[in-house]
Amino acid sequence: MGNHGYEEILAPNLYFDRNFNTEAAKILPGEYYVTGRDMVLVTVLGSCVAACIRDRMSGIGGMNHFMLPDSGPDQGNPLSASARYGTYAMEMLINQLGKLGAKRANLEAKVFGGGNVLRGMTVANVGERNSRFVLNYLRTEKISVVAQDLMDIYPRKVYYFPNSGKVLIRKLRRLHNDTIIEREKEYDSRLKHSKVEGDVELFD
Repeated sequence: MGNHGYEEILAPNLYFDRNFNTEAAKILPGEYYVTGRDMVLVTVLGSCVAACIRDRMSGIGGMNHFMLPDSGPDQGNPLSASARYGTYAMEMLINQLGKLGAKRANLEAKVFGGGNVLRGMTVANVGERNSRFVLNYLRTEKISVVAQDLMDIYPRKVYYFPNSGKVLIRKLRRLHNDTIIEREKEYDSRLKHSKVEGDVELFD
């Protein structure tokens, strides 16, 4: 357990999940978490996406939760600010996996989210854009996607067990929809008003 403290990347909310009888980390928009321990990573996704990536040999794994900020006319351009943000979110996760000892050749990904749940966002297809981005990114990086549940109209609650790679998904019909939507809108406007360079801290 020597590197216990080292694992709390962006230290999200850690708690004990009585349902699964295990330690859990709750991941909010813009956060990610990487661990070598046997635990569950939990997030709720509206139009955001989460990549769950693990080393299938060692069980070291992690999850991020991000969206591409709506960047207006250049949104199709892979070098746009919005794509850079997505690339950054993916690189943070993959680099931290490497620091904990995951081997790139053993990585596998499961990707979720991108629901069309945000009424009144300026870009109606924001969920689709996030979904397309994460799949293209993983294809380019040659990390195989072994499961996906993307787009549609529902928010999702995702439980990811990096040790085994198991994922449980609950589609949320009406439940806390408004909370999710408010949280993502707030996250979206935070991204819009910040430069990729200035908004994020590097953990070396």
